[in-house]
Parts: sequence; structure tokens; C-alpha cells
Amino acid sequence: MITSKVTAGIHLPQAGPAASADAISDVAELAESLGFQDVWVSDHLIIPADAKYPPSAYIYEPLAVMAWVAAKTTKVKLGTTVLVLPMRNPIVVAKSLASIDLLSSGRVILGTAAGWLKAEFDALGIPFNERGKRTDEALEMIQRLWNDDKINASYPIHRSKLVNMRAKPQPKGSIPIWIGGHADVALKRASKIGDGWHGAFLSIAKTEELIQKLSNFKLRDNFVFSMRTSWDPLEDDQSQIASEITEYMRVGVTHFVPEPRQRTTEDYMNSVQILRDILGDCGVSFI
Repeated sequence: MITSKVTAGIHLPQAGPAASADAISDVAELAESLGFQDVWVSDHLIIPADAKYPPSAYIYEPLAVMAWVAAKTTKVKLGTTVLVLPMRNPIVVAKSLASIDLLSSGRVILGTAAGWLKAEFDALGIPFNERGKRTDEALEMIQRLWNDDKINASYPIHRSKLVNMRAKPQPKGSIPIWIGGHADVALKRASKIGDGWHGAFLSIAKTEELIQKLSNFKLRDNFVFSMRTSWDPLEDDQSQIASEITEYMRVGVTHFVPEPRQRTTEDYMNSVQILRDILGDCGVSFI
């Protein structure tokens, strides 16, 4: 059964000139007061100087930001869009996310994908061509660490051998996993272990194509079809944003994560406020 309720989050000002402790907490607190379902952070650890994207190399580490925001809010959920899992040690990820989830009273969403920036993998000494297999094995490890105790298992890709191992604390509930990526292998991964699929910056036609592909799989109850966008009502035509929201909903999107492009805290917050009104007028639900 697919949920019919459409919700929205907002990307935090985690990167570039707008990024600061106060900006991040101010926007998170505003999002919570406006009834957004969740707030989101991106993941890049190291970036080539001549990279066209992401537009800034100044990016706060996402799990650190999640912990900061968890302490500044009480109910808004905290998500990653997306954590590049094969770049990271899955045991450390499991421990960090479980800790943040417990400290925030169960508010973490793990959005994750295999990554795309080869130079970043090269800098970290991780084989780029193994990222798919590393992602699958990492997800298996993380779920095992979150749910089992005194674990005996071997994970050859990560060269990890667990003999009667424990990794407390564990989440009290289930941390939702939303799988990012647009390739068929990512869609299959989402259908196999995901509570949702998290796309990014796709056209409505391409989004419809991928949602139709996903719908051919057996999906979990209340599976989320999420789309990250670059809507900014201070720069973009607001009626066009509303039209796109309606069309995305028509093709099956059930969750939005807009990322304003503003580079001052005041403008960023104004953009978030206007987005709340546009999304609400289009029928998106808020808390």
C-alpha cells in the first residue's frame, strides 16, 4: 500500500556563504514551527577545486549537523540527502546514526546512495568501481548492527570480521532508509530494502518513468516517493513552482525536499516561508 499523504521537508543552509551554526539552527527551528515534516543535509567530504557541482566546497559534515540540529529542535525529523555510504565505514555510520536517533527521540531518516564523484572516492582511497557492492554490503552491516547483538559475520568487501561483537546503543525503533539514485540498480535496491526512494532534480517526465518502474516491484507499506528540488521562490516564478508541485504529485511524488539557493540567512528563511505557503496551497500536508 502506498501512502496518499504528501509531505515536505526543507534542505538546511549547510553549504556556502549562508552556512553557519546560527543559520542552520535558525532555519531548522523555522521549519519546525512552520510544520515541515523534516530537514535535510547533504554529504561531500572533499571536492575538486574545479568541480562544477557542488557549487561550494564549504560544506559542514552532515552527521555533525544532524546532531547540532537535533539539540535545537524537538519534533522535526532529520534526514540525509544523501549520505554517500560507500565512502564511509559502515560501523561508524551505524553507531553515529543510532546515537543521533536516540538523542533526538527517534527522528533520523537515512537517505543514502552509492555516489557519483570519482575524484572524491580517489581522494579517500576507495575504489570507485566497487561503490555499488560496497553500498549493498554496508546497508546489510548497518541493519545487522542496529538489530542484532553478539554478531558473528564476515563482510569481505569492507574486510570486516565480526566475532561475537556488540555495537550498542541501537535505535529503539526502526530508522527509515530512503534509497537515492536513478539507475535501475538503485531502484532495485530501494525496492529490496528501502522505506522510500529519494530522487533529485529530475524532470517530471523522468520522475514518472522511475516511479512507474518502482511500482512494478513489491514495495513496503507507506513507501515514500521523495524528490529533492532547487525551487527558490525569491528567484523562480512562484506560479511555475506551484505548477511543478501539482505535476510531481500527479505522477506519484509523495514527499518534497526543496533547496533554496539564497546565500544570506534572512533571504533563506524568507524563501522557506514562501515555499511553505506554496506547498500548502497545492495540498501538501504540514504538521
